[in-house]
Amino acid sequence: MEKKMGKAGLLRRFMPYYKPYLPTLVLDLFCAILTTLCDIVLPMIVRTITNAATDDIGSLTVQMILEIAGIYLLLRVIDTCANYFMVNIGHLMGAHLEADMRRDFFSHLQDLSFSFYSNNKVGQLMSRLSKDLFDVTEFSHHAPEEVLIGIVKFVASFIILMGVNVPLTIFIFLMIPFLGFFILKIRHELERAFYSERSQIGEINAQIEDSLLGIRVVQSFANEGIEKEKFKKNNQIFLEIKRKAYKALGKLHCVIRLFDGCMYISVVAVGGIFLMKGQISAGDYAAYLLYTTVLLNTVSRLAQFTETFMQGFTGIERFYEIMDVEPEITDSPDAAPIENVTGEIVLENVAFKYSDSDETVLSGINLHVNPGDNIALVGPSGGGKTTLSNLIPRFYDVSEGRILLDGRDIRSITLSSLRNNIGVVQQDVYLFSGSIYENILYGKPDATREEVIEAAKLAGAHEFISALENGYDTYVGERGVKLSGGQKQRISIARVFLKNPSVLILDEATSALDNESERMVQKSLERLSEGRTVFTIAHRLSTIRNAKTILVLNDEGFVEQGNHEELMAKKGVYYNLQMMAEN
Repeated sequence: MEKKMGKAGLLRRFMPYYKPYLPTLVLDLFCAILTTLCDIVLPMIVRTITNAATDDIGSLTVQMILEIAGIYLLLRVIDTCANYFMVNIGHLMGAHLEADMRRDFFSHLQDLSFSFYSNNKVGQLMSRLSKDLFDVTEFSHHAPEEVLIGIVKFVASFIILMGVNVPLTIFIFLMIPFLGFFILKIRHELERAFYSERSQIGEINAQIEDSLLGIRVVQSFANEGIEKEKFKKNNQIFLEIKRKAYKALGKLHCVIRLFDGCMYISVVAVGGIFLMKGQISAGDYAAYLLYTTVLLNTVSRLAQFTETFMQGFTGIERFYEIMDVEPEITDSPDAAPIENVTGEIVLENVAFKYSDSDETVLSGINLHVNPGDNIALVGPSGGGKTTLSNLIPRFYDVSEGRILLDGRDIRSITLSSLRNNIGVVQQDVYLFSGSIYENILYGKPDATREEVIEAAKLAGAHEFISALENGYDTYVGERGVKLSGGQKQRISIARVFLKNPSVLILDEATSALDNESERMVQKSLERLSEGRTVFTIAHRLSTIRNAKTILVLNDEGFVEQGNHEELMAKKGVYYNLQMMAEN
């Protein structure tokens, strides 16, 4: 994500988002041209009246003045209607673009692998998804309008003034490149400041999210002061970045104002000399002053939108930084769904290491699990138990070897089909903000209410759910904070019951529960395990004594294998773990 793209490249990639709204964009730009008519025509009206008054006062009649005024009023009505369209429909077009980009961004996030989320903060992603894309909305609407209006005013003014007086026109327009040079120099400062600003907003969001989600831990340790200090530090960094940005903006506006004054006095002085020598008329002189105002207002307007332009470009750049991240886990071109899964799993010479590390986590793992087998994985922390279980549903891909499900390499099975046949119950239960019913339904979105209730009964959750004031429609709170650990775990089990997978992975599903909750959840898990191939990862060895096969895994691989009685008789690694647990 460190690579930065050029402005032209960014625009080329961004332009297709305009395609669905091309008629609106064209009409919006046409309206932008219409809004320039009054600014361009007014100096010519003043010139006409002034020249008529100085050349032949008799030619200046009331009828002529009223006709000119009528034409200008008509142009002003057109300008008003065009401006309404730009503000209303034009902004709506920008909102549509923002919605489309946010849709694509969120969809892409859903496809990214576990490793991406291990290395990126959610708060940073939220900043890109919200603030950055809002800035893109302003850019997508205003940038085409402002650029076109600027071009039209410059070209029209140049053509008209060249027809009046060539030397004075060339003198005026030769001054503009000097302004452009200073604006370009300051623009780079703004660009750096705005990019840093966006990154720091993401850091602030990440810290706020981290602190608020862990507020119970914060308050239980009375560490509110530490969190306030961390926030103060991040907030101060953001303030320093804003200070640099506003310093650059201040420079920009100083240059514009200084240029305004220089250009005005130059036109007044040089134009006055031309007027004195009779090389231009009084009307031409007045027109030059008004067109100078038009040009300077255009430059000032573009300068005012410099912040919008830079923020928009920064938002587009940060958008594509994430869009260019390729998911590590994808369907192979020949991947196909799997049906009628029995649950036979084979690991052949499996090795694994994380993409950002040279350290091998698993090496030379071989295992054959028959349909319906109950396999328990035990061993010291860091031995690779959870990593191994994550390889089966392809949350990560093996570095070497292969994993077979019913005789098929899991990489030849579509991800959705593979994961639909594997259920996972984890220690850290995640419940979405919503009702109990919605959280259970997540296991099978098209299930009926009766199926949801039946799943809850099988998970041993129906009784406590029914006792709640709103039953299945009870709001669980953020991450399920309104429920106890055992209740949350049984809802997660009900979710898997509803899914009805052929393969089940229980990743320390009861280790965080008290004894009473553990007994209740363990009964639910036993019912859930019936007729399925089950992998159980457990630190509490009492929960896996009835497993058909217990595999002891450490950094050397599988060092012991057998049932509880066989492994205890060996008095090896498993025996020592059991003794430590009992003591």
